[in-house]
Amino acid sequence: MKKENKQMEFIKEANENNTNYIFQKNNKTKVGASIVMIFLGLIILALVISGIDLNTAF
Repeated sequence: MKKENKQMEFIKEANENNTNYIFQKNNKTKVGASIVMIFLGLIILALVISGIDLNTAF
C-alpha cells in the first residue's frame, strides 16, 4: 500500500493536480458560497428582528 502524506488544502488552484482539497477555485464555488452567506445573513436578520419585536410587545 502506498501511503500519502499530503496535507488537505482549503482551496485548490486551477492549475494544480491535487485531489486533497475542500473548495475548488471556480465560478460555481463563488456562487454557492454567496448563496449560503446571503441565506445565513437573512436568518440572523430574522432572529434580530424577532427579538426586537418580542421586547417591544411587553
